[in-house]
Parts: sequence; structure tokens; C-alpha cells
Amino acid sequence: MIIEKSTQPRISSFDPENFSFGNTFIDHMIICEYDNGAWGEVKLVPYGALPFSPAMMGINYGQACFEGMKAYKDKDGQVFMFRPEKNFERINKSAKRLAMPEVTKEMFIDGLKALIDIDRAWIPQGEGMSLYIRPLIFATEEALKARISNKYMFAIVATPAKSYYTEPVSVLISDFYSRAANGGVGSAKAAGNYAASFYPTQLAIEEGYEQIIWTDDATHEYFEESGTMNVFVRINDTIYTPPTSEKILDGVTRDSFIQLAKRRGIEVKIEPVAVKTVIEAQKNGTLKEVWGVGTAVVTSVFRALGYKGEKLELPTLSLEESFALSLQKDLVDIQTNNAEDPFGWRVLVENNVLENA
Repeated sequence: MIIEKSTQPRISSFDPENFSFGNTFIDHMIICEYDNGAWGEVKLVPYGALPFSPAMMGINYGQACFEGMKAYKDKDGQVFMFRPEKNFERINKSAKRLAMPEVTKEMFIDGLKALIDIDRAWIPQGEGMSLYIRPLIFATEEALKARISNKYMFAIVATPAKSYYTEPVSVLISDFYSRAANGGVGSAKAAGNYAASFYPTQLAIEEGYEQIIWTDDATHEYFEESGTMNVFVRINDTIYTPPTSEKILDGVTRDSFIQLAKRRGIEVKIEPVAVKTVIEAQKNGTLKEVWGVGTAVVTSVFRALGYKGEKLELPTLSLEESFALSLQKDLVDIQTNNAEDPFGWRVLVENNVLENA
């Protein structure tokens, strides 16, 4: 790994009590270029702009994918990643679907450790605080040709993060727009998936909702995801969540919630979730909770569902009553080293990774 430390670090001006998530970037980043059929050497360099042409194939033809993950600092200042091997596996799954070169485990995991270690001072401490990390791969060849690119970049950037979506939100069940289609790229974290979601979400916001629940493209009769999150439904004391597929992202937080629920003895059914079933359960009083999960938000509890002109209210539950909030606490306690980790999910980022390498 080539190391170029920043000569003008900005950490001294970082206020962990007052910063903007997604617009505040740590002092360094990881980059690695692909050319002539191979990845070059990984570089840890000061964060900053890179020179690219408007003819870059990634922005013309959409060969771009990314991951979202976090690092956490416990009360003693130790720093942990959470299940990074799952993100490594998924970024390569996305890359393969988009005909891009896969990255090596050394590039991904060692790059993460080096970046997190050198900028560990940027990780805010406290409840709901973390470092949000964005590994990504995108085509960089300068060519207006509709074909697979010959050049790519792998990069990792990061921004301090704090809790958001703290209040329950209302969501509109889509009966026209879909996030993904059979044979498409729904199971990949393709950049284009997010671009395509913005317009329907904006329409939902204009109707008075904060988010959208995506339904299947063929019939719009089944839940798939919610916004950028996987979705869970609780009817009585059973949790339902749609199975992952070529249309539904295999979320790390989703998988963690399923395992934590089973550990609590909660019945979890991974099966198609019919819109009709959810609406009927709301009307007969057996629908207890609907919520979304994802890396950035962890858990977003829904307070109401919008469907065909109706706004259907959901119960307001306490931490003790809510499966969503209880499972969120279980997960965050593991992530932040406030509880035992029976699954081996926590990965310690040792001090002085680069010196010890």
C-alpha cells in the first residue's frame, strides 16, 4: 500500500457536536486503479477531488456500484467494523452483475482498516454516532462507446454520522412504480438504482409521505423494499420479510435483524408479503409494526401506511413492546461493544495498522 498522509489535516476543526452527515469528509481516502486487465497498487491519500472527463464511461453508461457500512467507537475509544466480509462479498456481486472487475479481499478489508485507523479521530463517540464508510467501484475510461469499460477505480471515502429518521415516518405503498424488475439489477447496489428511485419518492413526499414502499413490478401486490431499506412486517407476534432475490438487496442489517430475532425466540417468516395481507391486518388490528432497516438509518419505524387514497395508522409501541426497537437496541449494542457478540460480527480495528502491516 502506498501511503501519502495529509499535510493539511482538518480534524482539528471538526466539531463532533455540529457537523453535516454526508457532506463532512475525513482527511484521507483509498484509491486503486484498474487498467490493462489488473488492479494496481492501493493508495491511501489525502481526501480530495480527482480529475475526470465528462466522457468518463461511468457517468455515461452507468457502470458504478457501492457499499454502505459503518465503524463504531466504544466508550474506551476502541474502534470496530461490523461484518465487513458481507460488504466485501456484496460489492463483488454487484461488480460482477455490472460487468466490472471484482476487488480482492486485501484491497477491500486492508484498505478499510488502514483508512479507519489513520482517521479514527474522526469517529464521533456516543449514542447513534459512527463513521459511515462508502467503498465504490466505477468505470473511468474516457470513451463514448456503449461497451464494457477498460479502466476502473476502486475508492473508499467516509463521513462522520449521527442518528437520523429518529421519529416514526409515514410511507406510501406504491401501486405503479417499482424499484427493480425480474432480470434487472435490484440485487446489486448499482448507482442507477438510486437515481431511478428519486422521482417516485419525490411524488410520495408531495403527497405528504416521507418514504415509499416498493412493490413488485409485475402485479404491485407484494412488498419488496422501502426506500433504500429492507422491509419488515409484524403481524401479531410473527415477523415477515420478503426473501432476497434478483430484485431485492441482500441487506447486512436485514440479515442481522433476522438472526437477532431468532435468538430472542421470535418467529420469523421469510416469504412473499402481500399488500392485501398487510392492509387486512391493519384493519383487523393484528398489524403491530412495519419498519425498514439499513446501514445508515439502522431502523426506521413507520407510523402510517398510505394506500389507494387511504392513510392507515399504525400502533405506537414502547421499546418494551416493539420488536423493531428491541432488535435495533440489540444490534447497536453489539456494534458499539456494549454487549457480548455471540455471532462474531464485530471486527476490531487495531491501532497503528499501517506500522504493524
